[in-house]
Amino acid sequence: MLARTQAGKTGPVSNNNFMSNPENILKKHGLRITSFRNEVVQLFLESRHALSNQDIEQSLGNPDRITLYRTLKNFEEKGIIHRAVDGTTTSKYALCESDCTEHKHQDEHVHFYCERCKNTFCIDEVEVPHVRLPDGYIAMTTNMVIQGICKSCMEIEN
Repeated sequence: MLARTQAGKTGPVSNNNFMSNPENILKKHGLRITSFRNEVVQLFLESRHALSNQDIEQSLGNPDRITLYRTLKNFEEKGIIHRAVDGTTTSKYALCESDCTEHKHQDEHVHFYCERCKNTFCIDEVEVPHVRLPDGYIAMTTNMVIQGICKSCMEIEN
C-alpha cells in the first residue's frame, strides 16, 4: 500500500512491502514489467513531492521523451499516478493511493504548491470540499490548490 505522510510526503507504508516494489505495482495494474517502467515507478516511490516530466528526464538521464510521455499516460490511465494540479503551467504527477484503478481514481485531496522551492505536495489529510453547483451544472473533477511555503522551506528559513 502506498501512502502519503504529513505534509504530503509520498512513499511506501513500511508494514506492507508488496506495494513498495515497482514490479508489484506494475503487476497489480496489469502492466508489462520493463526496466524503464521499473525506474519510473521507483522515482515516484522515492519522491517526497510531485514530479514533472523535466524532473523525471533529469533523474533518468534524458530518456526518449516519447517513451516517457507514453509511460506517464499509461500510468495515469491505469491508476498508478495522478496529475497534481498546482496552478502552474507545468504538468506534475504523483503516486495514487493503492486503491486507485483505471476505472476510478481515489485522489480527491488538496495539492500544496510551495512558492519557494516550487514543489507540489499531495496533502491527503485535507479533502477537497464538496461544492454544490447550481442546477444544470455537473462537476467532472474538482481540484484545490493551496499556495504557500512548505515545512522544509520554513525550516531552512528559521
